[in-house]
Amino acid sequence: MSQHEIATRTDWRHRIHEWRVTHISDRMFLLVLAFFVGLLSAVAAFILHSMIDLIGSLLTGKFTATSYNWLYLVYPVIGIYLTSLFVRHVVRDNISHGITRILYAISSNKSRLKAHNTWSSVIASAITIGFGGSVGAEAPIVLTGSAIGSRLGQLFRLDNKTLMTLVGCGAAGAIAGIFKAPIAGLVFTLEVLMIDLTMASLLPVLVSCVTATCFTYIFSGASTLFTFHLDNDWTVERVPASILLGITCGLVSLYFIRSMNACEDVYARFKNKPYVKLLIGGVVLSTLIFLFPSLYGEGYHAINLLLNGKSETDWNQILDGSLFYGHPEYLMIYLSLVLFTKVFATSATNGGGGCGGTFAPSLFIGCFTGFVFSRLWNMNQVGIYVPEKNFALLGMAGVMSGVMHAPLTGTFLIAEITSGYNLFMPLMIVSVSAYLTIIIFEPHSIYGMRLARQGKLLTHHTDHSVLTLMNMETVIDRDYQSVDADMELGQMVHKISRSKQSVLPVTDAAGHLLGEIDIIRIRHVMFRTELYHHFHASQLMTKPAAVLTDGMPMTDVMKAFERTQADWLPVLDAERCLRGYISQKRIYGMYRKMVRDFSQE
Repeated sequence: MSQHEIATRTDWRHRIHEWRVTHISDRMFLLVLAFFVGLLSAVAAFILHSMIDLIGSLLTGKFTATSYNWLYLVYPVIGIYLTSLFVRHVVRDNISHGITRILYAISSNKSRLKAHNTWSSVIASAITIGFGGSVGAEAPIVLTGSAIGSRLGQLFRLDNKTLMTLVGCGAAGAIAGIFKAPIAGLVFTLEVLMIDLTMASLLPVLVSCVTATCFTYIFSGASTLFTFHLDNDWTVERVPASILLGITCGLVSLYFIRSMNACEDVYARFKNKPYVKLLIGGVVLSTLIFLFPSLYGEGYHAINLLLNGKSETDWNQILDGSLFYGHPEYLMIYLSLVLFTKVFATSATNGGGGCGGTFAPSLFIGCFTGFVFSRLWNMNQVGIYVPEKNFALLGMAGVMSGVMHAPLTGTFLIAEITSGYNLFMPLMIVSVSAYLTIIIFEPHSIYGMRLARQGKLLTHHTDHSVLTLMNMETVIDRDYQSVDADMELGQMVHKISRSKQSVLPVTDAAGHLLGEIDIIRIRHVMFRTELYHHFHASQLMTKPAAVLTDGMPMTDVMKAFERTQADWLPVLDAERCLRGYISQKRIYGMYRKMVRDFSQE
């Protein structure tokens, strides 16, 4: 792009920005953008699901239910291969772990997502899932919606706090649009993305959720992803079973999270060997889908079978197209094996080069968990009869709450997408029980645990959130005057006169920090000219009170200043070379300003 084109584009954006500032208030403009974010998120969700349905129907429309289908061994491999080619040669960027990437952008990249995130995940996940990849489309759509919000905010030069709100609007609109569940979209933003819903951000997120939901109804009608009809009302006598189901869901969530991480570590060993990853992932995925066709794609068909079945005949349809067809006596074995292997199919899909999320797999595993739990409960006559279809629904909320550490999202999402409001009480019981169980073992969700290890996870704790949002690069002072160990006091005085800091670093020829000279401590000799040739830097230097490392979390930086009460602390890189200094006055000033901005309505 030529300099003239860049100048023209900049001038065009500047004129739009000036007109907007003059004619539209910031609050009203944010609501307008929230509307368009919701609309575009709904469009993206509709396009993605339409592409998945189209590809899936073309590939499997003629499959027979009475016998196994050999093409299950082929389609998934083709899907993740095509996706990996698309990502490597077209996108040329990592687009996996969509929700984790949003959390990282909020905490460490000023809520800025890349332009390709507005479309790349839609195409990649459509190919992956359409060809049978055992993952979900929700995380890619959430990333797409958040990227749309982020790019619109960047286009109109909005501040970081407003950008964060628009990212939340995109995520909430995506969830609301996919599931036609506006309340679930709102609480998802609160629980999973950790965006504080002040009055300033609540209304835009609501606008985005309602807009996305309304346009999804326009695009696809009144049908929902799952259909559910309540046959047996919930009774108080089922409270013990609901609590026990919640605990079971929490333990299943733990298995899901730990197994996913272990599998990801295995595939990460072949990071630079894409064809090895494709071979391992493709073999695992295609074999599992051939044995258990319920693992094909998102698995929503299997969920609907369990939610709507009323007899053994209905539930046995889940065996169609598998080696188990015609053997209803193996139904529980089949369901248990599918429940156990789903995590390996999901990790093989992403590890082999596919693109998708863990949102749908958590719903899938939860549904199977609830059904298997209730069947075992009833078969062994543990207590009062529990309806299998009801507990399959409750299991969806339980595992989602455990995997995402989001009991409100699990409760409201399942209630909204199934119109199962009559089960609201047991939904809350199961969701809370699952959450209380999982936090004993895992303090962070599957999305946040990677960032939590790096100290980059945003939380609802204001002080911690502000420190997470602070960037060391913005507080490092690189304008320092360094001296070598052999420099005489007379020469050092000239350096001191030009220094803006109260310390003078002593470095070697390679830039390694040897020590530092506190200007205040040497003032008794600094003005005695007769001593200028008697003292050298090595004689006057002392060790720093503490040393900061490049990339250190700001919480640790603040603790270092609090512990040492130093005015300046040096920052070293991985090679122990001096990068600059951080001033206590500057970092505390920035902290107070960000707390003030963060807390404003």
